[in-house]
Amino acid sequence: MPTMESESSIVSRAEELKSSANEAFKAHKYSQAIDLYSQAIELNDQNAVYWANRAFAHTKLEEYGSAIHDATKAVETDPKYSKGYYRRGAAYLAMGKFKEALKDFQQVKRICPNDPDAAKKLKECEKAVMKLKFEEAIAVPVAQRRSVADSIDYRSIEVEPQYSGASIEGDTVTLEFVKKMLEDFKNQKCLHKRYAFQIVLQTRELLRTLPSLVDINVPDGKNFTVCGDVHGQFYDLLNIFELNGLPSEDNPYLFNGDFVDRGSFSLEVILTLFAFKCMCPSAMYLARGNHESRSMNKIYGFEGEVRSKLSETFVELFAEVFCCLPLAHVINQKVFVVHGGLFSVDGVKLSDIRAIERFCEPPEEGLMCEVLWSDPQPNLGRGPSKRGVGLSFGPDITKRFLQDNNLDLLVRSHEVKDEGYEIDHDGKLITVFSAPNYCDQMGNKGALIRFEAPELKPNIVTFSAVSHPDVKPMAYANNFLRMFS
Repeated sequence: MPTMESESSIVSRAEELKSSANEAFKAHKYSQAIDLYSQAIELNDQNAVYWANRAFAHTKLEEYGSAIHDATKAVETDPKYSKGYYRRGAAYLAMGKFKEALKDFQQVKRICPNDPDAAKKLKECEKAVMKLKFEEAIAVPVAQRRSVADSIDYRSIEVEPQYSGASIEGDTVTLEFVKKMLEDFKNQKCLHKRYAFQIVLQTRELLRTLPSLVDINVPDGKNFTVCGDVHGQFYDLLNIFELNGLPSEDNPYLFNGDFVDRGSFSLEVILTLFAFKCMCPSAMYLARGNHESRSMNKIYGFEGEVRSKLSETFVELFAEVFCCLPLAHVINQKVFVVHGGLFSVDGVKLSDIRAIERFCEPPEEGLMCEVLWSDPQPNLGRGPSKRGVGLSFGPDITKRFLQDNNLDLLVRSHEVKDEGYEIDHDGKLITVFSAPNYCDQMGNKGALIRFEAPELKPNIVTFSAVSHPDVKPMAYANNFLRMFS
């Protein structure tokens, strides 16, 4: 049995670890903070503060499933600890689970009836739930929805004589137009609605014809570049093109999902990628990420940004076009590229992915959900997702999938990495993330991968963030979520 003295030294050691974890958290070193809080919890798992603090660190890494688990532990340990409910409510909120969040903020208010901050957040949460109920009540069933794209005639939209921005002559998007548009965006000028409609509608036509899994052929001696999440960081996107050249027939790119949300220049990013797709379809390949969805865009800023810079019609149009994005790509029958990861069942073949009916909002389970949401784990087998959606898959799962489909490498994105990339699963899996200093606070580098045929050996290039105009990330996000940013 431990003596009183050894018990007190364990408690004080746990407190030291918590203090170190708090320092790491303040320095935005969230993974390090999680490790230190975990060590404190191992020594003393009856301290609700440790659980709630670790939950907060998980939230910062977008690991909302783990955050909910830890916050639940905090309130089980001490049912009167308001921060436990607060952290869990914030994590539910980030997942768009407003009704569950509301229950937790009601509990915070009960425990702290005189806390003005708790009252304010509860009121905002109540408003969000009311809005959700209203939207559900007036929603048209999916089967009866008419395509907004079919109702738009961009040619009938007048361009005012005083408009001096980038213009498309006729039906063809040219390099000259794209360069002028990029220059205008750089100077925070808007593109005329007529041309924005034209780009988005032409992109929709191109994407609709593609299968859910696209085969890419790179001729011998030619390069192909894969980029990860950009998340509305337009000025970092320009930097990628500065470092690696503009997209062209000879310099093709694949952007692997999560083009929008969080960063406050998401509209500029998506119009740029779509314009290159229109200019030369084989210069720009685009995959769907988990943020190319209505539910994410509603919370994380893209919907608000589009409404602010363009119109409600564009909100609907982008939601429609995002449902046309392919889910995966295979380069030269060797490299499998997908936004999230692998599957909860063995034996999935490329033909199964090609057969996915993708023209819908992402479901909460099944192959399409897993492609967009899953993450690798170091342990063998499969585990629950730290995000609360999808799953975690180990090196054996990666190896088996690659063997079953006669592939060499899995490339995915979806997770911020300090160096902009990470190689896992015995070198068979690479995560690439292309939004440096993510959300203006993570301090990470960005990365891209250049493959040269026929070897397709990954050549990873890293880069740092560049400055951008003083518009903060999440500037257009759901008002309630911004209160937690």
